[in-house]
Amino acid sequence: MTKIVALISGLIFGFGLALSGMTHPEKVLGFLDVAGQWDPSLLFVLGGAVTVTVISFRVILKLRAPVFAAAFLVSEAVSLDWPLLIGSSLFGAGWGISGYCPGPAVALLAAPNWELWVFLPAMLLGYGLHWYFFGRLAQVDQAGVIDNLKSELPGCG
Repeated sequence: MTKIVALISGLIFGFGLALSGMTHPEKVLGFLDVAGQWDPSLLFVLGGAVTVTVISFRVILKLRAPVFAAAFLVSEAVSLDWPLLIGSSLFGAGWGISGYCPGPAVALLAAPNWELWVFLPAMLLGYGLHWYFFGRLAQVDQAGVIDNLKSELPGCG
């Protein structure tokens, strides 16, 4: 049942992105072009999403458990660290350069263009590199090298 709910949620999200025009990189780039032909429509889409999230999280997190899962998966991270800052900077730079981010890119598979066929392999390569350097290494790190490295980097311990 969890996978069905995830599929339906993803379809609704993708439909919302397509309906709002956010699958078109011109909309995103138009929003970022504050010195030119600025397009504020992304601001309204983001504002709507944040409003729905703030309201629904207040209600949902008061429940004892999720409807389709055993427990809530809520991050306990309360501080900024270097991996978060670097990752979000890279994400923002890539989004600003291309106008694509993962959600709209996947939604755009319904009506692909040549740019998408460049972006998606690059995105998957990035995921793969992250898994290789952080996921895979963490699995095979028997000597605690990664933990030692994290303790030496500011904000990573």
